[in-house]
Amino acid sequence: MVNILGSIAQYTVIMIILAALAVAGIFVGKALRQKKDLKNSKTEE
Repeated sequence: MVNILGSIAQYTVIMIILAALAVAGIFVGKALRQKKDLKNSKTEE
């Protein structure tokens, strides 16, 4: 029983870390896209 609970805790921690990386990737991607769009809009003027 202890092994099962330890395994669940381990996978929960891994899931939280992967979710945090995914959210960070989304925010970084949005920031880079906004920077690129701002640069492109300045060059078109």
